Amino acid sequence: MAFLRRLFSIAAAAAAAALVLTGCSSHSGNSGKLSIVCVSFPEYDWTRQIVGSSDGAEVTYLLGSGIDLHNYQPSAKDIMTISDCDIFMYVGGESDSWAKDALKEVNSKDTKVIKLMDVLGQNVKEEEHKEGMEPEEEDGHHGEPEYDEHVWLSLKNAEVICNEICDVLCEKDSANADTYRENLRSYTEKLEALDEEYTEMADSAETRTILFGDRFPFRYLCDDYDIDYYAAFAGCSAETAASFETVAKLSEKLNEKELDTVFIIENSDDSIARSIISNSGRSGVSIETLNSIQSVTQKDIDNGATYLSIMESNLGTLKKVLD
Repeated sequence: MAFLRRLFSIAAAAAAAALVLTGCSSHSGNSGKLSIVCVSFPEYDWTRQIVGSSDGAEVTYLLGSGIDLHNYQPSAKDIMTISDCDIFMYVGGESDSWAKDALKEVNSKDTKVIKLMDVLGQNVKEEEHKEGMEPEEEDGHHGEPEYDEHVWLSLKNAEVICNEICDVLCEKDSANADTYRENLRSYTEKLEALDEEYTEMADSAETRTILFGDRFPFRYLCDDYDIDYYAAFAGCSAETAASFETVAKLSEKLNEKELDTVFIIENSDDSIARSIISNSGRSGVSIETLNSIQSVTQKDIDNGATYLSIMESNLGTLKKVLD
């Protein structure tokens, strides 16, 4: 952690020097528009849906290269972008804990910060260690609760956060408040409709258990629809290799629950999933992918990817597997 702080201090110093050299000082620059910076894709997409065709705001997505949220560290350019924005959005978990230092070092007093986990308050869940998961290495946080940061994988949470985003937009840009509220109303209807489809899928499912040979960031989604799960690792685990005991336990669960699918997340190696299947001795077991929306690229966006489209795709996969 000390090493990361030193890296951040270097980046912050470089950003400060660049700000002096370029003379950047005003939040909205020469455009006169609100400058909104979002760390992750869900908050970026929610914001652009609420902004819509309004010309009152410009929205920046920091992870457009597709780097996973867990592995991202801001560049000097990113810190400059944050320092000069009107609204800054981040999740507020371990993966973007660097944001605390960014805001401390370079943030303007006028910048409005939206921290998703703070918006959700008591709806944020502590990380859960399920039977069969690989034990986590000690990280020095003795006695401190660790919270599951994957709050965006709940359509119900999305609705709460979108309301907060809209309120902040209206506060910062009252001239376009009616447009923002109308866009929110329309988008909320879409979130609620998809939530109903998920509920119908779960209610009609023949099985309500899924098994991951991978990290498991989908607890919020599973809790929303009363779906049980088993997984090799917790959602933010840094582990990449599963022990024989973990593979054996998950193979046992695959047989016990008579499951025909092992899941992985996007951009993941399926070697653990294949080991679980092989060790189980079951035939006809497939590997399916659910998208945790943690590494959406600008190319994906240009090709039409949205928060709703990815969640709809996940729904289609779950329907196929659980029916």
